[in-house]
Amino acid sequence: MLKKILNIILPVDPQARDAQIRRNVLRDCARIGGTLFGDVPKGNRREFFCLDERTWVWHEEWTDGSGLRHALTTRYDVRPHGVFKAQDGQPYQPLSAEETKRLYLAAYNYSNKLHEKFDPLLAATAY
Repeated sequence: MLKKILNIILPVDPQARDAQIRRNVLRDCARIGGTLFGDVPKGNRREFFCLDERTWVWHEEWTDGSGLRHALTTRYDVRPHGVFKAQDGQPYQPLSAEETKRLYLAAYNYSNKLHEKFDPLLAATAY
């Protein structure tokens, strides 16, 4: 029984372990990215992260004044002919020049924030 529980918590299969590590790192990066735009109010959730080499994601969940819970997910797709966004399953639309600039600055700040967080950890583990 203990062995079964440990296999769920710490998968022995290298691919499953790698996938779990990747999800955990991505979750941490998303949380860090969500703080770029100020403190996240208690009970709210905000994430901003790079999903892959061409996709950025902004996700926010909040409760309005009447107690209704809301969620909004925006995906930004960087393509050779421009940057496009889709919100909550809607079709992709091109970004304006101003919105593209804001996304670029957010991505730049995100990268700097991750370097601040992870570079010291990587340096400490280097041989």
